[in-house]
Amino acid sequence: MWLALAAALLADSTQDLRVVVWRAESLHVVTAGRGDPVVLVPGLFGSAFGFRKLVPLLTGAGYRTIIVEPLGIGSSSRPEHADYSLGAQTERVAAVLDSLRVEDAFVVGHSMGGAIAFRLAFRHPALVRALISIESGPTEAAATPAFRRAMRFAPWIKIFGGIRLIRRLIRRNLISSSGDTTWITDSVVTGYTAGAAAHLDATLKAFLGMAAARERYKLEPHLAEIRCPVRLVVGGARHDGDVGAAEVVLLRGRVHVFALDSVPGVGHYPQEEQPQSVLDAVARARVSTAGAPRRGE
Repeated sequence: MWLALAAALLADSTQDLRVVVWRAESLHVVTAGRGDPVVLVPGLFGSAFGFRKLVPLLTGAGYRTIIVEPLGIGSSSRPEHADYSLGAQTERVAAVLDSLRVEDAFVVGHSMGGAIAFRLAFRHPALVRALISIESGPTEAAATPAFRRAMRFAPWIKIFGGIRLIRRLIRRNLISSSGDTTWITDSVVTGYTAGAAAHLDATLKAFLGMAAARERYKLEPHLAEIRCPVRLVVGGARHDGDVGAAEVVLLRGRVHVFALDSVPGVGHYPQEEQPQSVLDAVARARVSTAGAPRRGE
C-alpha cells in the first residue's frame, strides 16, 4: 500500500515542460520528485532518456530532479542560426533555472553537459551548490575535432540512409564508449535518437552550428573561481571519450575542492552502466557541503 502511494505521489510530481529562453529558442525540461534540487544536463548525443535509470534513484533518495536538455539536444528546439557555443548554452540553462526558481542545486552534467556545468559554476555560483561532472573535463569547445570532421559529411546523411544511418553510428559510438555493452539494445538506440528522428533536418543543422561555434571566453582561466565542491566521475574501463590525465591534473591544481571517483568496469556512460555510482557521487557531494550556509542564509 505504502509503495503504491509513494509511486502515485512521484507520478503526480513529474512535469514535462518547455521553457522559452529567447525568440525561437525553447528548452525541454523534465522535473520529478521533491527535495533538494539535482539538475541533470545531458551531453551531445544524450537527452532526458539517458537519465531514465538515475532519476528514480535520486527521487527515491529524496531529491528533486530537473533535467534540462540544451538547445539542439533531445526535444529542445533546433533553430538554424542560434549560438551553439558552450557559453551560450550555459546562459540558457541558467535562464531555465531562474525561471523555475531553482538555486543552490547539485548540478550533474554528462560529457558536453559537464562542460556546461563547469561554466555554470563560475558564471552563476548562486545556482550551484556542488558540481558532479560525469566523464567531462574542462572542455573548451562544444564539438570535438572528430565531430567537426564528421559534420563535413552532414549533407550526405539523408542521401545515405538518414535516421537509419544515424542509429547505426550512435550504436557504434555507444559500444566503443562503454565498458559493459549489454545495456545497448535496439530500444535504447531508438531512445537516444528519438529527437533526431523527429527533426532530422533541424538536428543536422544544429550539429553543424555546434561544429562551427566559437567560444567567447576560455574556461581554464576561470577554474579557480569555482568555489563549490567538484566531483569528477570517470569510467575505469578503457573506452572512447574518456577524460585525459592532463585534464585531471589541471582540475586538481585549479579547483579549490576537487575529488575524483573512478568506477571500475564502466565506460563513458556511468548513468547507464552503474547509475548507483552517480547517486553515490551526489551523496558524497552532499556530505562535502554539510554545514555550508545555503544561498541567502
